[in-house]
Amino acid sequence: MALVKNLCQRVGNKSQNPANHSTPNYRQESIIVMKALNPATLAAPFGAYSHGTEIPAGKRIVRTSGQLAIQPNGFIPQGAYEQATLCFQSISAILAEAGMTASDVAHISAYVTDRQFMADYMRARDEFVGGAARLPSSTLVIVSGFTRPEFKVEVEVLAAA
Repeated sequence: MALVKNLCQRVGNKSQNPANHSTPNYRQESIIVMKALNPATLAAPFGAYSHGTEIPAGKRIVRTSGQLAIQPNGFIPQGAYEQATLCFQSISAILAEAGMTASDVAHISAYVTDRQFMADYMRARDEFVGGAARLPSSTLVIVSGFTRPEFKVEVEVLAAA
């Protein structure tokens, strides 16, 4: 009952009666934004990311599959930066299908096949998140390889709006 009352308060329903079965106004709900979590007790993040992201109740969630750098015609760029950029372009297209943008990303998980590709990946990630007021949380893992040896980068995201 308290949860319904809380939801009614957040969406602007003046009647805080749980018996009122009106559908919540999720457009108003979207005003409640995600929150970056960077406790002062932790070292600052190494790059353009947050230690955590709080997603408020009532948000729509999109979880992408890992995106590899392959164009529709089968072309795979050779450089790690170009691959990461293509991964983020694919993610942007997926988010657009759900009416979302990079600013709706709560978390980025990325995988590179060698430590030497980290800087190129991070450059593409920083361009993707741009000058966002709230940076998503992020994980970067070095892996031994992907399904094809020419792939150097794979990226997936969790977004909410």
